[in-house]
Amino acid sequence: MSEKTFTVIDETGIHARPATLLVSTASKFKSDMQISFKGKSVNLKSIMGVMSLGVPKGGEITISATGEDEVEAVDGVEAVLKKEGLVG
Repeated sequence: MSEKTFTVIDETGIHARPATLLVSTASKFKSDMQISFKGKSVNLKSIMGVMSLGVPKGGEITISATGEDEVEAVDGVEAVLKKEGLVG
């Protein structure tokens, strides 16, 4: 398993547009991917799951992946998070 933890710095947190980008990115990988916030973990490939977390600015999230491309999957999602200015 590969995982990384981030603190959200975007003023609006993880709302619809970035959530869609994260789900789209995660869906490119074969690994099972999860996003966790406040002890709740959901499938990162599910837009409804990601939106249900309601991650605000300052929220600490953990992205994890299990599978044959787990390291690439977590790195890919991290790149999107940073490119979109969601995390520092």
